[in-house]
Amino acid sequence: MTEADPGVEAHYFEDGGAVPNNPALPLLVYRQVSGLGFGDVATAIEARFGQNGWGNGWRNGIYPFHHFHSNAHEVLGLASGRAKVRFGGAGGVSLELLAGDVVVIPAGVGHKREEASGDLVVIGAYPPGADPDLVEEGDGDGRALRDSIGAVPVPATDPVLGAQGPLVRIWREAKGR
Repeated sequence: MTEADPGVEAHYFEDGGAVPNNPALPLLVYRQVSGLGFGDVATAIEARFGQNGWGNGWRNGIYPFHHFHSNAHEVLGLASGRAKVRFGGAGGVSLELLAGDVVVIPAGVGHKREEASGDLVVIGAYPPGADPDLVEEGDGDGRALRDSIGAVPVPATDPVLGAQGPLVRIWREAKGR
């Protein structure tokens, strides 16, 4: 992990074989995002993601098996509860997430719920135009999946902080642009 920007954690993952991860882009964790209010936090998270151009959203939990998206980045915002989530496959890292935390997962990075409180509510969303696939650990053609992961563009906006948010700068620098 490195400190990517004040208040943002960056986690890089090596290719895990059955979980390819992302060759360039770090997973970003925003702890205790401000401005989500004390009322209907789920709606506030959806609104924040939406105003920053991220949509095709859902409310649910996190699957209890390693999976990833080869054709889309994903953002997860915890509206309530807590969860322990493994990112990066078996060789990755387990992170404790609390209500108010947001994680931006680059295409290809595996994720799996290891533990969760009974009141867990997660809001998920994707960059404009994304129609995410769902690939379970070990599924699919490894070369084709890696080609797809590498072709997913850096979004124009950060789902939490918009066009001036750290995601855009960090990911463009990581891709060498």
